[in-house]
Amino acid sequence: MQQIKLWVAAMATASFFIGAGVSNAQTSPSESAFPVPSATPSSLLVQGLPDFSALVESAGPSVVNIRTMARLRAGSPGPGNMTPEMQEFFEFFFNSPMPGPSPRSSRPGQEGDDYVLRPSGVGSGFIISADGYIMTNAHVVSGADEIIVTLSNRREYRATVVGADKRTDVAVVKIDGVNQLPVVRVGNPDMLKVGEWVVAIGSPFGLENTVTAGIVSAKQRDTGEYVNFIQTDVAINPGNSGGPLINLRGEVVGINSQIYSRSGGFMGISFSIPIDEAMYVAQQLRGHGYVERGRIGVQITPTSSEVTQAIGLGEDAYGALVNIVSEASPAEKAGIQAGDIITEVNGQRVERFSDLPRMIGNLKPGEQAQLKVFRRGEWKTMTVIVEAIPAETATSRTQQTPARPAPAATSVNKLGISVTDLSDVHKRELQLKSGVVVRSVNPAAARAGLREGDVILAIGKTDIRDVKHFNDMVEKLDASQNAVLLVRRGNGVQYVLIRPSGR
Repeated sequence: MQQIKLWVAAMATASFFIGAGVSNAQTSPSESAFPVPSATPSSLLVQGLPDFSALVESAGPSVVNIRTMARLRAGSPGPGNMTPEMQEFFEFFFNSPMPGPSPRSSRPGQEGDDYVLRPSGVGSGFIISADGYIMTNAHVVSGADEIIVTLSNRREYRATVVGADKRTDVAVVKIDGVNQLPVVRVGNPDMLKVGEWVVAIGSPFGLENTVTAGIVSAKQRDTGEYVNFIQTDVAINPGNSGGPLINLRGEVVGINSQIYSRSGGFMGISFSIPIDEAMYVAQQLRGHGYVERGRIGVQITPTSSEVTQAIGLGEDAYGALVNIVSEASPAEKAGIQAGDIITEVNGQRVERFSDLPRMIGNLKPGEQAQLKVFRRGEWKTMTVIVEAIPAETATSRTQQTPARPAPAATSVNKLGISVTDLSDVHKRELQLKSGVVVRSVNPAAARAGLREGDVILAIGKTDIRDVKHFNDMVEKLDASQNAVLLVRRGNGVQYVLIRPSGR
């Protein structure tokens, strides 16, 4: 079965094209199968068909081609070792064996250490300051030993990497000896509307200054990355990476970064990084070469409409469920607990759980974050002092698996499970004050998501003290409604919905 994958759109190898044939046959107007419209371009625009020529004239000079070179030992296989057919392809289109300088010795005069620079990739970028700062994707310049930037006037410059942020896939490079370069106009991606026309300019397959157009398909698309993307149907191919996504006002609203494809080629789904996020990163990269981000020390999971409705938060599945609170973290110091649902940061609603890391990450270490938290039916406001993300994050607590509980006098209840009290050892290991351990589960309870060894912390809004308290609570459950259990598994917590069904 073919697997669909996200592909970055930087070109690493050459590709071949098959051009459409041109016919010499001509047809008179009376013989034309389709009548030729007499409408002028201006009347076509009135009908809603956009003309991108003025936009391209305005924004095009700010778009650059980026080629990267890798230092390889002479004779080693690499992207520069092409077949004669591939060489012919590049000679035809570029009048050179391959975009960029020919392979050359990187250390002349040193015997026995013969290295050459070979082409390793092609991407795009755009000018963000008149003195030579250029924005592109981090993956475009990753691992490059030499970077060559070609401006729209065909002038070439060697560039240096100012900084690259892998988390957002944003990089800034700099060319020297310039001071009056054309700079892009930056727009507001929040103003984009689904269905709005947008344009991409870049170097797909090394074909510089290629213009493609399409519409915004979705905003805030969550693909599991750090940022939420702008999704479009603009044709983006290898080599477009790092190029601008432009609205009809000629403003850059995104950086073209990824495509959704079975084969690595364009299939109608493209993703761009919102320009406001990219400019925030670029500002820090230009300032000190890296991005400083905040953290509060929680691991989170998404909520669901079934859970939020069952616990009284409403039908909207918003917020981030706190799964783990790191020991001695800002969150723990502020009183955040596993099982809390964080719904706002500094008054801004957490629409998706994946929004929380970015919202906290955009705060500087030492700043305060006002968190609105929903905990078992009650609203709480907590102030957390953000700390810097360490270079290497290690888990401070070792995952503990509770020892198998000793048999206790508990029978299977209406939830299809039997439980036993937490031992003193469990309480110390898991740092819990109360709860019950699941001893056995029937098939229905297993399908609901319960496992042997889980620790049930609460039913609904009520914390569980011991087995007797748990059984009393279960007996009062309404068989027509789902019971909401807050469950500890390993170091994390989650909500489990289960329908009481009798013994």
